Amino acid sequence: MGYTDNELELLLDSIESDLAERKESWNGSAPQTGRQAVCAFANDLPDHRQLGVLFVGARDDGTSSGLAITDELLLTLSDIRSDGNTLPPPSIVVEKRTVKGSEMAVITVRPSDAPPVRYRGRIWVRVGPRRAVATPQEERILNEKRRYRDIPFDVQPLPSCNLSALSRVLFEQEYLPNAFAPDVLTANQRSYEQKLASCRMTASVDDPAPTVLGILVLGVSPRDWIPGAYVQFLRIAGTRMTDPIQDEAIIDGDLGQVLRRIDDKIDSHSRIEIDFTSADQEVRTMPYPRVALQQLIRNAVMHRTYESTNAPVRVTWFDDRIEITNPGGPFGVVTQENFGQPGITDYRNPSLAGAMKVMGYVQRFGVGIQIAKAELTKNGNPDLEFQVGLTHILATVRRRP
Repeated sequence: MGYTDNELELLLDSIESDLAERKESWNGSAPQTGRQAVCAFANDLPDHRQLGVLFVGARDDGTSSGLAITDELLLTLSDIRSDGNTLPPPSIVVEKRTVKGSEMAVITVRPSDAPPVRYRGRIWVRVGPRRAVATPQEERILNEKRRYRDIPFDVQPLPSCNLSALSRVLFEQEYLPNAFAPDVLTANQRSYEQKLASCRMTASVDDPAPTVLGILVLGVSPRDWIPGAYVQFLRIAGTRMTDPIQDEAIIDGDLGQVLRRIDDKIDSHSRIEIDFTSADQEVRTMPYPRVALQQLIRNAVMHRTYESTNAPVRVTWFDDRIEITNPGGPFGVVTQENFGQPGITDYRNPSLAGAMKVMGYVQRFGVGIQIAKAELTKNGNPDLEFQVGLTHILATVRRRP
């Protein structure tokens, strides 16, 4: 539940509250410091377990600054959740509210179930009026909080697993340099175990059992622990499953390996077609746009369920279409009815989504399907088709005529 108008007035007037922050406008440094505030509210270091509020259009003393609250401003503020700078993506609601007789933009932030949350590689916290980068002790507290909440499956620990199941080289040489700002890494004196816990790759320093996320991203052999953590690729010479198999592959390994290898498969089967007869000059076309296939497959890997199923993501390439099957139905605010609509997104695996952003496989959140649709249209392919079930989602990409 959100705050009532009276509750918002009390928060707006309470200058020392660590549940509220004010911005006169959204210009200058406000977009950066406002995102820092959202990150701090999501981390909820004092453990209030209450919504934090960022008022846009309010002065430090709680009075209105007279800022015009337009639809464009509200859309800009909503972008905090999906621009990929705050990881894992924060749970926020952006509204135009009338507080003390004046219109303001109100961003309410729900405490994260999987802290620490980072904005551009830094963990921001707030206690009273102070907002700052977390100290090592505060970071440890946030890591400990994660164990006592109903956390998402992707950061749940695997009790029988130990650190030998994770690749230290992959973590230290590839993941960490992308996850943290350079100056943070330079000043970082934390141990290997502390760094793993901070990145949600293990449960905590005291309980160094790798999490599902750790195994997926850094695992030496992820399928030993998560049997469905792979992509099954099948190239059918025909249009039916009973037609001959031209190529097949089980694509497994750590997350980076899986995504790179499936890209290689896409490239090996995408052949440029040359038309010499329809125009004075030869016309070169692709049957499928590479970016569209990448977006759909990465979406499937990100949003699938890894719990209670051993099914892989399946990519089945026929002569006339490609079918991508995700073993995970709609989640959260996404339903069978609104699936694929712009602006409607939720995260079954929020920390995995964050890791994919860190590794460069996601540029921003919530736009993968829209990018795929746009690329298909630009390439001349038929419209993208979805069959949305309770336990799976099938995306069908038709070949360019």
